[in-house]
This record gives sequence, structure tokens and C-alpha cells, in this order.
Amino acid sequence: MKRTTKEPQFERCVDAAAQRGFERLGLSTSHSWYEDPRHVLFHLARYKFVGKLLSGKARVLEVGCGDAFGTRIVQQEVEQITATDFDPVFVDEVKDRMVDRWSHECFVHDAIEAPIRGEFDAVYLLDVLEHIEEKEERRFLSNVFAPLGPYGVGIIGMPSLESQEHASPISREGHVNCKSQPDLKRLVEELFHNVFMFAMNDEVLHVGYHKMAHYLFAVGVGRRP
Repeated sequence: MKRTTKEPQFERCVDAAAQRGFERLGLSTSHSWYEDPRHVLFHLARYKFVGKLLSGKARVLEVGCGDAFGTRIVQQEVEQITATDFDPVFVDEVKDRMVDRWSHECFVHDAIEAPIRGEFDAVYLLDVLEHIEEKEERRFLSNVFAPLGPYGVGIIGMPSLESQEHASPISREGHVNCKSQPDLKRLVEELFHNVFMFAMNDEVLHVGYHKMAHYLFAVGVGRRP
């Protein structure tokens, strides 16, 4: 006999589970949920900020999507999203987990090697630049933002250099190029006429003292030729 919920409005949760099963976490999100559940909240808050900034954009590109678990939050705000990552293991898992309602293009691409073809209204990358060697960062970013039109928006999110002293070993692993806010701004100003800086501590967005920021956002508008 089927069990029913005590409040009838929650019965739809039972029906949905019976009809389509349960949503799956992505590779890295599943690991974070097991090791440090709070990190999932911080991570998704970054995507929410990007989604709100880009709300209404027609074509948006994510570079370095990883397991693309947060991509859906941006997808909810824009007309069309394309996600890329250089690791086939993650891209294959994203495709395997994708559902019709939230389907989007996702493919393997290494932005150090070449730009992505096409034209986009916005390009964003979260938790990617800190994994790129400094000697390769300008070529990488030039390729990343090459598909932007002249009025396009580019967003970079990354842990601050100052945060690394307090970061967990798993967070620091692979971080070869964290930056302070002034250094990140100077770098992005080479690519965009206008650069706006924001910071995050946990899931709280602010424009406070940058040396106390755990996470940095650089928002570039008006790509330089």
C-alpha cells in the first residue's frame, strides 16, 4: 500500500520520485556533499550571482564547467547556455546525468589550445583561472573571451590569494595561480574597457576590504580589440 504524506501538498514529491526517480549530484558535488556539505552552498551561491548578472542574455558560455551541477542555476536565467570543460571524464558524466528539461550543449574543449567557435553574449568561468599556470594565463583568457561580441560580458570567479592560508588541502590542490583583487583587476583590464570587482565570504557577496575576501569576482564589460 502506498504511503501518503501528512500534508497533501508534499505528495507531489513522492509522485515525482516514483515517476522520474531522484536527481543525481555531479562528480565533484557528490564528493563535496560527503566531505564538506557547506562547500556545496558556497559553490552554488557563486552560480546564483552569475545567473542574476546575466539574466536575460541570449547566448552564454561557461568555460571549465566541471560536473556542471551549478550550471543549471545560470541556465534558469538565460535563453541558451553552452558548457565546456577540458576533462572528458567530467563531460561524459554531465551528459549521462542530463535530463530533458535542463538539457544543454556540453563538450570537451581546452581553452589553452584554441578559442571556441561562435559568438556569445557572455562568457564566465568559476574556479578555473587558479588552475592555469601564470605563464599561460593571457593566452588562455584571450581564447576564453574571443567568442564575445564588443558589448559582451566576461566574468571570472576565483579564490583570493589571501584565502589560501585558511583553505582546506582539497581546496588548495591544483591552485597554482591564485591572485589578490588588485592583481586580478589589472589582468582583466587588459581584456575589457570596464572592470567591476566583487568579493564573497562563504555565500555572502560584498565589496568590502579585499584582503579579507575569500573569493573574488571580476566582471568585464566592453571587450578590447
